[in-house]
Amino acid sequence: MTSASYDVVIIGSGPGGYIAAVRCNQLGLKTAIVERESLGGICLNWGCIPTKALLRSAEVYHLMERASEFGIKTQGLSFDPAAIVARSRKVAATLSAGVKFLMKKNKVDVIEGTAKLTAPGKIAIEKASGEKSELLARNIILATGARARTLPGIEPDGKLIWTYREAMVPPAMPKSLLVIGSGAIGVEFASFYNTFGVDVTIVEVMDRVLPVEDAEISDLAAKAFKKHGIKILTGTKVEKLDKGADSVTATLGLPDGKTETLTIDRVISAVGITGNVENLGLEALGVKVDRGHVVVNQWLETGVKGIYAIGDLVGAPWLAHKASHEGVMAAEHIAGVKGIHPLDTTKIPGCTYANPQVASVGLTEAKAREAGHEVKIGRVPFRANGKAIALGEPDGLVKTVFDAKTGELLGAHMIGAEVTELIQGYTVARTLESTEADLMHTIFPHPTLSELLHESVLDAYGQALNF
Repeated sequence: MTSASYDVVIIGSGPGGYIAAVRCNQLGLKTAIVERESLGGICLNWGCIPTKALLRSAEVYHLMERASEFGIKTQGLSFDPAAIVARSRKVAATLSAGVKFLMKKNKVDVIEGTAKLTAPGKIAIEKASGEKSELLARNIILATGARARTLPGIEPDGKLIWTYREAMVPPAMPKSLLVIGSGAIGVEFASFYNTFGVDVTIVEVMDRVLPVEDAEISDLAAKAFKKHGIKILTGTKVEKLDKGADSVTATLGLPDGKTETLTIDRVISAVGITGNVENLGLEALGVKVDRGHVVVNQWLETGVKGIYAIGDLVGAPWLAHKASHEGVMAAEHIAGVKGIHPLDTTKIPGCTYANPQVASVGLTEAKAREAGHEVKIGRVPFRANGKAIALGEPDGLVKTVFDAKTGELLGAHMIGAEVTELIQGYTVARTLESTEADLMHTIFPHPTLSELLHESVLDAYGQALNF
């Protein structure tokens, strides 16, 4: 068995792991990264990036269906599922190759294989070929990510009951689809398949779709999804799935206590994720695991000296940009960089790329009131914005939540075209601890969708100018 020694070994090359590796190199730390599958992890290969490629195809198709609204005539509009999937996979491959380049550029050793911690500072590596080696590390960053959570009785089989992996590479479009769970992953897949003519039903056990979002935004999202033809059953539980030769019959527990059955071609299970904590040797070293996630302190340290954990592995919010930020934090803490701040999850934006898009940062109106804040609320509809009307996207809302006493921006919530890009304006504002006065006195370019951000702030204080 051969051995190599490093300042830092990172296990997992997703958006947390590879960013941590780059930052470690910048800080002068000899670094290696271990990956058992593809560089870039789930996000680049089977998650955020390729799903957005799929959704872009759906967006283009939907826009072409509306071409006549813009004075453009189209004939014989159709789509090729295989080509749509192929483009998505090409995008993923391109970005995975980009991570490989980054590792080479930053002199990070990439080690293919499965890693297991065998002792403090020691990592056993086994390649697919069976070849074994050992790494010695002063510090270890666990960035193994997470996988789809399964529920008893509705375990995915890869054929009739899909996880996100199978949903991204359908051999053909099913005629009907049941999506279990209405978080970001669930509604994004529902939106994609619905656009291409699939009869989609969403089942959500909570009382509304996108339950982590502001209730007002959730309600608007539900109305928009229903307008597009998606059926939504909230307060409903999938009690069992009976698989046929090429279909599934779902027994649904309804809010009134009754049950009904629904037969569909395929099912997507999107009921959350659980951390990849197994077979890493964590328990033997004393690393605490709670409900499928590694327990860490504010600096991403586990209870074992020299072992850190980041990203989905340590819990919500399960977002790639959160993992990347934590990767930088862990690298800087290892290097002794001064001035690192603990992560404030209320300053992390969340984005859902369905049709329509949804984005938010900070506290919802309900959470702000629960926390004891006296609030001022601003709202501006998209149809009050010239650019939105010119784009043919007049449906949407930007909502802001302020502390009435201090003017602090507590939260921002939006639904509509390109809000996943717009949200960063409010994210920067929260990071800079901007008040309503700072935002009011900021000059926004015209005509742009970004003016909606300004107008919502003005509305919170009774000074709206354009509606």
